[in-house]
Amino acid sequence: MPTASPTPAKSLLNPQDHTLILIDHQSQMAFATKSIATEMLRNNTALVAKAAAGFKVSTILTTVAEKSFSGPIFSEITEAFPDAPLLDRTSMNTWEDRQVTDQINAIGKGRLVFAGLWTGVCIVAPVLSAIEQGFEAYVITDACGDISEEAHERAVQRMLQAGARPMTSLQYLLELQRDWARGDTYEMTTGIARVNGGAYGIGITYAKSMFNASEGGH
Repeated sequence: MPTASPTPAKSLLNPQDHTLILIDHQSQMAFATKSIATEMLRNNTALVAKAAAGFKVSTILTTVAEKSFSGPIFSEITEAFPDAPLLDRTSMNTWEDRQVTDQINAIGKGRLVFAGLWTGVCIVAPVLSAIEQGFEAYVITDACGDISEEAHERAVQRMLQAGARPMTSLQYLLELQRDWARGDTYEMTTGIARVNGGAYGIGITYAKSMFNASEGGH
């Protein structure tokens, strides 16, 4: 019989063990996205960007044909990373752009977390490419979207079959915090959740306002 110990699974993310890659959260791509409401997509993307910036996760921002066609990325991303370079590409597959893979190699982490538009093109391609080259790949599925629910779901299934690990935006934030006793990031985490955490965020505000309650007794 195995022995239980208070040790987290190695497959759980922490702020130091991965690189986040946000791909093509751009106006033109969002216009045709139908698998998720645009306001929900922007909210979830904001949650992910704020979490990564707050926990100082190494992050790569990349766009496709920003000036000539696809337009600027969501302001929620640039507000979280005001000084980060935007790696603009011509290739639909991020992995086929050397400036992106050079940045991944320079950071030097074998675990990658992806989110972006569209799931069936600009996320599937780099995820499959990364896995084939020996990287671990996670996909924040509710910070991705495609031209239909069918397109999004088939893309997610295809990535799972290849070994990718799915998660949600709120799950990403809470996995980085993981323990409410971590006081240095407690206020930041709950602050992000209040603004972008949906009903959970409303619950935090309610508990604090009505009972001065908080997660973990803070």
